[in-house]
Amino acid sequence: QKGLETLPIRMRAHCDNALELAKWLETQPSVEKVFYAGLESHPQHALAKQQQSGFGGMVSFALKGGREQAWQFIDGTRMISITANLGDVKTTITHPATTTHGRLAPEDKAKAGITENLIRLSVGIEAIDDLKTDLERGFQALED
Repeated sequence: QKGLETLPIRMRAHCDNALELAKWLETQPSVEKVFYAGLESHPQHALAKQQQSGFGGMVSFALKGGREQAWQFIDGTRMISITANLGDVKTTITHPATTTHGRLAPEDKAKAGITENLIRLSVGIEAIDDLKTDLERGFQALED
């Protein structure tokens, strides 16, 4: 039960940060597609808006390129923790195709939308400018 008193405050911070990052990611030239139900571009946005008051802290995005670009991007970040852990107050980043979904057959990954260029963020409650700065390091790593 420890921490339940602050759960609503933390969830609001997760949701706010995730929505802002998702909108920002949509503007990045190296991003092919952003997956977040809080975005109007998401196919289930209207339904999610009816069913919930926030859209959660999980944001996925596909980079232009493949596995190598995804790994370069992830390796370029410094503050965000590289892990498949979800729901922490600190933002984490992972490459689902080789971590959480690594054991799936290629056809099962395809059915689930797990591509080699997909990156998943479990967005924490850090200062949004710090998160953007770290993700910009990832984008810079693609250019180096």
